[in-house]
Amino acid sequence: MSVEANRVPLVRVRDLVKHFPVENSDDVVKAVDGVSFDIFDGETLGLVGESGCGKSTVGRCVIRLIEPTSGTVEFEGQEINGLSSRELQKLRREMQIIFQDPYASLNPRLSIFSIVSEPLKIHKIGSKSDRRDRVAELLSKVGLDPRYMSRYPHEFSGGQRQRIGIARALALNPKLIIADEPVSALDVSVQAQVVNLMQDLQQDLGLAYLFISHGLAVVEHISVRVAVMYLGKVVEVADSVELYREQRHPYTKALLSAIPIPDPSVRRERIVLSGDVPTPINPPSGCRFRTRCPVAVSECAQKEPELRETAPGRFSACLRDEGYETAPAFA
Repeated sequence: MSVEANRVPLVRVRDLVKHFPVENSDDVVKAVDGVSFDIFDGETLGLVGESGCGKSTVGRCVIRLIEPTSGTVEFEGQEINGLSSRELQKLRREMQIIFQDPYASLNPRLSIFSIVSEPLKIHKIGSKSDRRDRVAELLSKVGLDPRYMSRYPHEFSGGQRQRIGIARALALNPKLIIADEPVSALDVSVQAQVVNLMQDLQQDLGLAYLFISHGLAVVEHISVRVAVMYLGKVVEVADSVELYREQRHPYTKALLSAIPIPDPSVRRERIVLSGDVPTPINPPSGCRFRTRCPVAVSECAQKEPELRETAPGRFSACLRDEGYETAPAFA
């Protein structure tokens, strides 16, 4: 069994499901369909996959910005799906989110002071003077001049706006931050600055991140472990270094083969998948990846693979994986 089995996770997600009804139909979109994973204190779990695989929905379900259809989410051992609005508001001090679009996530009619201090105001923390001091501290922490707090979002660049969003997320001293593609809308040079800032803050404050992204190089840089999603399912979880060195699931192999190597003398064999991604309304039977998998066999259409620990610290949902006959990874 892996080392993680002996540790108590900060966040424990089991069999998380989120289905969205289709208008004027009895069908549902199976956006998330049985996802399980753990996040430990002070670590970054990267969540990657193609657009539409359900990774952002997972993040929003974890902090109940949207209500899960079923499954459990525990934070420090407390089940959060059954909490009342008042109980959930108290817990929100420990869990915050950074949104993808720094232009849409900040209210253009509010000053930076109002935006960053809003969590403090909602939770009735400190006087206005105390909140002003806290906002000044937070702006300095994310690399912005505290004198900017009287300005408005339109006066800042995209990278600066995302720093403001990070400052807002830090206002209540959370233990967990859901980073929902926090750098995908930024220039490459600015992406590096924001990722480095997040790593520095993690080291200083002991934060845990669920870092959601389709930027594979960014995930490799920031993550301790990586979970790979395909069509609403987690298909592989592993230590970041090990995953990028050797992949166990065919989808992960194809996904990572698309990462460009910044050396013209080195060539990587690109795995090009055939066909389109199936619809989440009616996914394939058995393994959802089988219709595009280069190594699929007839059994893959009959049996849906569970996520299992196929090697120490390596989890895979593939019938062709050598260690698949071990027990399921998440009981």
